[in-house]
Amino acid sequence: MSDVIWGLATSHVPSIGAAMDRGMTDQPVWAPLFEGYQPARDWLAQNIPDVAILVYNDHANGVDPDIVPTFAIGAAERYRVADEGFGRRAVPDVVGDPDLSFHLLHNLVDEGFDLTIFQELDVDHGFTVPLSVWTPDPGDAWPCPVIPIMVNVIRYPQPTAARCYELGKALGRAIASYQGARTVGILGTGGMSHQLAGSRAGFINVDFDLMFLESIEKDPEKLASLSREELIRQAGSEGIELIMWLVMRGALSEQVANVHTAYHVPASNTAAGLALFDNRVAQTD
Repeated sequence: MSDVIWGLATSHVPSIGAAMDRGMTDQPVWAPLFEGYQPARDWLAQNIPDVAILVYNDHANGVDPDIVPTFAIGAAERYRVADEGFGRRAVPDVVGDPDLSFHLLHNLVDEGFDLTIFQELDVDHGFTVPLSVWTPDPGDAWPCPVIPIMVNVIRYPQPTAARCYELGKALGRAIASYQGARTVGILGTGGMSHQLAGSRAGFINVDFDLMFLESIEKDPEKLASLSREELIRQAGSEGIELIMWLVMRGALSEQVANVHTAYHVPASNTAAGLALFDNRVAQTD
């Protein structure tokens, strides 16, 4: 049996990775964001799991945009860092865990979630920036193997918030049924409110973001009830990425302990949020 010990929700803005890579984190425009991350980083450094699962979306760097799976899982030994047009980030490639990947795949398919399987996959900033938020100085390797779960937030119709929340619940059950003394961390990535193009380019909704940060801990069912249209209206066209936070939250217990929350506007042209939850509170009650 395996246990989910924590869940981390974090934005995956590409410029966050660029600021780290270029040594800009102490500049006035970036310092408040990274200062907000530090308590979470300190706690995570003391709570390294055996394996992590990272829920993200590809940005047409690992997957052809003409073929976009609704949900997908990586089952490879290793994931190469993608070149997004300006060279690969100077961070380690990602080591996978095929045995756990296939266990999750088997269980999720049996629960009605038909995932695409990737035996080869390059991972872009949607994947590597959250890893850098977690571990700013990984050295030659990230803290543990990481399994990618990909969600379509690019092409209509995206999965609903409710479907993503249910996927998270099924994921939690699949993890619990995995034999062996394993501890698991889960990252849900993307958002917060932002829109990159159109008449609302630059749109940010602080009130909605703060509501989401509170509800992702205390009332995820409220968030799962949001329609695609309402999410886009309230959070912008790219703000629909927040459905990936619900996959992470669904995999946790109903009751969690809030370790740290941070919010910063703007990181580039995006509202950037972070929420870290200790999932062991329910196990010790």
